[in-house]
Amino acid sequence: MIIEGKKRLWQEYQKEIADDRYFYVRSCVRQNFFPASEKVFLRILKEELGKDVYENAAHTTCSGIGYHSDVVPFETAMTVIARQFSLMTESGYEHFVTSCITSFGLYSEVLETWKHFPDVLQKVRGYLKEATGRTFELPKNVAHASDVIFRFRNEIASRGTHRLVNHLTGKPLRVVEHIGCHYSKMFPSKGVGGAEYPYVLVGMIEDWGGEVIDYPERRHCCGFGFRQYIVRANRGYSIANSKKKFESMKPYQPDFILTNCPGCPMFFDRWQYALSEMEGVTYGQNGEGIPVLTYEELSGLILGYDPWDLGLQVHQVPVEPLLDKLGIPYDPETKFAGKDGQDLGRPDAPTHMKFF
Repeated sequence: MIIEGKKRLWQEYQKEIADDRYFYVRSCVRQNFFPASEKVFLRILKEELGKDVYENAAHTTCSGIGYHSDVVPFETAMTVIARQFSLMTESGYEHFVTSCITSFGLYSEVLETWKHFPDVLQKVRGYLKEATGRTFELPKNVAHASDVIFRFRNEIASRGTHRLVNHLTGKPLRVVEHIGCHYSKMFPSKGVGGAEYPYVLVGMIEDWGGEVIDYPERRHCCGFGFRQYIVRANRGYSIANSKKKFESMKPYQPDFILTNCPGCPMFFDRWQYALSEMEGVTYGQNGEGIPVLTYEELSGLILGYDPWDLGLQVHQVPVEPLLDKLGIPYDPETKFAGKDGQDLGRPDAPTHMKFF
């Protein structure tokens, strides 16, 4: 009886994720932070899984960062999002997939607002029609891109050449998973596992052979927090948040950190470098940092893609220790080479963090 009750309870934490024909919208910021991740996502869906994924060149920002920074009014944000849905409708798609966690949270907020206040939806339809002449239908399914990779995690594993196992010891790699705050904290029913037990990254890690680390600050914010970083005078709050998490996870000796938000991997990567320069501290073993990956980058490693094609050379925390544990070959001579082989130059090495 208790087991059946738990099963029913867990069902409430699941979500429907469409299996094909996706209208995909990119993130404003992650194209600059980790530019290969979105390209890898499309490669996996189209080439590995044979899915129909469409992008519209007229897509724009969702306005989420401006909205959460109190720069863009909610009515404006809703009208911008209505335009995104009009592009989806115009293209003949019904399943909306977004790369950005902030966008995912804002789309969820807007759709929930329209659900409970249909008069607001009608006003926004009017705003969009007056401004652009466009109309739109609501998406039948809205998912974050990490939801889609989660849905197909077993298919990816079956096509993979590597697992999250240390090939030198045979033991599972120890992984810290970090969920972006806007994924399920605002609307728990919109994320796999809800706010308390988010499973979207855990499912990938476990089914790809890794071990998930639980630690005291597991659900603490990465430190982005919009105004914590966008306002320069507030950036001390941002790095302090990240430092609190690093100090909490360090005793558990994670092999890497996995994230599903555009800002989180950038700050975990950037602030480890900054803290090593500011305080001479590193959080990995042997003077190394803890590598930070996006779920697309990890998926690509599982599938045997070249690490430099995944853009891992742009990370400030070197990833070579992780690649060595996974037994993934890489050419150190081409790490900083351009597409045609020209030398792009080697960045200055950190003062304290071990560099490769």
